[in-house]
Amino acid sequence: MDSKSARKREVLALQVLGEQLVGLTEEELQTMELEERLFDAVIAARKIKSRGALRRQCQLIGKLMKNVDPDPIRLALNEIQRQARTEKEIFRRAEYWRDRIVHDNHDALREFFEVTGRANDELSSLLQEYLASKGDSERTVLRRKLFRQVHEELTVQNSAC
Repeated sequence: MDSKSARKREVLALQVLGEQLVGLTEEELQTMELEERLFDAVIAARKIKSRGALRRQCQLIGKLMKNVDPDPIRLALNEIQRQARTEKEIFRRAEYWRDRIVHDNHDALREFFEVTGRANDELSSLLQEYLASKGDSERTVLRRKLFRQVHEELTVQNSAC
């Protein structure tokens, strides 16, 4: 027989899991195929500004979580968090390569092509434009374009893996 403390810990764990749902986008929530009352309660919680009301809504979410299997929700949350970590890593790598290409020019660009396994004419022409540019505002725009192109290449490379 479960102790009262164990049941309380279980309810609190479900409430914490429910609170994590509140932080998700509606699209992410829809992929989880939540029970309708739970889905509606989570959506309602996202609109609440008052701390007390939000706390009560999270308690309601925890109560509703008792009626669902939490394992698929945990798996979906883990997958969403894994994707977020991957996106952050790609962003960080894109910043790194953009800076390397701007500072080391063609040598870094060749190395980037080796890492991605393919040459990119758009990236080469952006580097040429960057090297020929004179003003700071023009260089800033070109750095952003370089970043977007590098980010796109890294995203394609990551999705191929």
